Amino acid sequence: AKPGVPCANVDKAAREVIEKAGYGQYFTHRTGHGIGMEGHEEPYMRSDNMQILEPGMAFTVEPGIYLPERGGVRIEDNVVIS
Repeated sequence: AKPGVPCANVDKAAREVIEKAGYGQYFTHRTGHGIGMEGHEEPYMRSDNMQILEPGMAFTVEPGIYLPERGGVRIEDNVVIS
């Protein structure tokens, strides 16, 4: 992600990769959230969030795939817009 991009684009990019791999139905939550004073805060990486990413914003990218009765995985990366 880079400055000027809406948060929805981050969510869309993650979903496209997961759907292409055949796991779209198992990705049922937002892609990430802001980090700073709180553990979870704005901006939220969701398909309906058109908030624009600006330099200095810090957020997570943490898509997760959960297979019923098998388990799941969720890897979190922290990102700072510069």
